[in-house]
Amino acid sequence: MESKAKLAGHAVHPMLITLPLGLLGTAVIFDIIRAFTDSTDLAVASFYMIAAGIIGGLLAALFGLVDWLAIPTGTRAKRLGLWHGVGNVVVVALFAVSWLLRRGQDGYQPTGVAFWLGVVAVVLALATAWLGGELVERLGVGVDEGANLDAPSSLSGPATTGRPPRTVEP
Repeated sequence: MESKAKLAGHAVHPMLITLPLGLLGTAVIFDIIRAFTDSTDLAVASFYMIAAGIIGGLLAALFGLVDWLAIPTGTRAKRLGLWHGVGNVVVVALFAVSWLLRRGQDGYQPTGVAFWLGVVAVVLALATAWLGGELVERLGVGVDEGANLDAPSSLSGPATTGRPPRTVEP
């Protein structure tokens, strides 16, 4: 199943997910380092990374929803896509609450609850990222139907039709 939302021949959703994943994960790492160093600069950086990660996550979710709606009903891909999407909405919501709890704090220092919400959200994000990988790598969701090892550039027009059969080496 080919992605429905494309830019220059490539699916938009996977392009967008890297930024929020990196920002949100790094925010938690900065919070951990801040706990040992008591650096307010890291707390401020984490606060703004979470804000940017939430915005990026919501944008990526819109394009993920477009692709999920195109997956045929009753398939394993549709079920995994639902878990992937709902899980990532929970990740964004947990970080949103963490961000809100930091707003009134001196130097945006995370409270204990704000910190642990981020940690739980990152662990959940790892699971939902695995589900996204399963969708693409195992089930081929979002992959161009003409994809193969010798397919022409996505900028040169449509790829060859059909994938060559998979061969298993002994």
